[in-house]
Amino acid sequence: MGQAPVYLFTGPEVGDRNEAILQLRVAARKQSGLLDEHSFYASETKFPQIMNLLLSDSLFSAARFVVFHGAELLKKKEDLELLSSWIASASESQTILVLVSDEISCDKKLEALIPKANKQIFWEMFENRKEQWLVNYFKKNGFSLSSDAIELILDMVENNTEALKSECSRFFLCFQPGYKVTGEDVEQILAHNREETAFTLFNALCEGSRSPSVRLDTALGILQKLRLSKDSSGIQLIAGLTYCFRRLQVWHLLLRENPSPSEGDYRGKGFVSKKSRSQYQSAGRLWSFSQVSQILALLARSDMEIRTGGTALEETILQTILYSIVIKNGGPLESYQEIPF
Repeated sequence: MGQAPVYLFTGPEVGDRNEAILQLRVAARKQSGLLDEHSFYASETKFPQIMNLLLSDSLFSAARFVVFHGAELLKKKEDLELLSSWIASASESQTILVLVSDEISCDKKLEALIPKANKQIFWEMFENRKEQWLVNYFKKNGFSLSSDAIELILDMVENNTEALKSECSRFFLCFQPGYKVTGEDVEQILAHNREETAFTLFNALCEGSRSPSVRLDTALGILQKLRLSKDSSGIQLIAGLTYCFRRLQVWHLLLRENPSPSEGDYRGKGFVSKKSRSQYQSAGRLWSFSQVSQILALLARSDMEIRTGGTALEETILQTILYSIVIKNGGPLESYQEIPF
């Protein structure tokens, strides 16, 4: 009997993880020819719908390639039973299912269903590897970097190779090969023309050195930029914030278990870089564990409101979320509260 065609790829190193998925996809194309390809998110698509797709025949190709993001949410007994049943009968199938999560690990019952050879954790780069990776990436594309440019890029960009490639590719469009990128160039190209995401929004929300009024104003500005972008989606924005606040729950639990975590403790929970630890340390001072639970409940309610009510009130709902998080710590908005300056 062949290996079950299901994979579990976890961890925050998005670039390497996407490369592994691409290699699987290329291999499947070589073996089967035309692929029926699909990508789903747990926040948008119920898992039984994925199972129905996997069990149905494709009209246009011999094989399917399905990527399911948010595998950490697969915990329901009925969902795991569906998956287990499909795996048991799919060893000779040409359909491939890739379960993806930014978390380090998923539900133990889910992990037990996946063949050991098909599971992989994609860790963030060590601090001492990031600088060399960046230098090599620019060199491969015909550019070099000043030391202050390296420091600024690593401080401004998320700690994964996918984000670094995306952001740094801008320099290759602005300058001719052979150019040495300086700190001033980084300020001009990345800081002044930076694309906003749910993660930069979360970072603005948890900057504890700023007053609540400034944090709220900055967050609303980022929200406005996001809403003007082509890929504006309230559902995706809420999903990104939900991920960040779930990570904050993990941070609180880590410190509850051990007030002075070791390097191994941090890495084991996915807080590899100094930047991420500093960010969640600041967020942890702003919101207690119970307040984070309130915020997650608020995000879940808001997600449902947008899904059931459509986009008519989406802008208002998103602005209300930010006000509630910064001023009310996720609490209800029944009473007026003056914004502290």
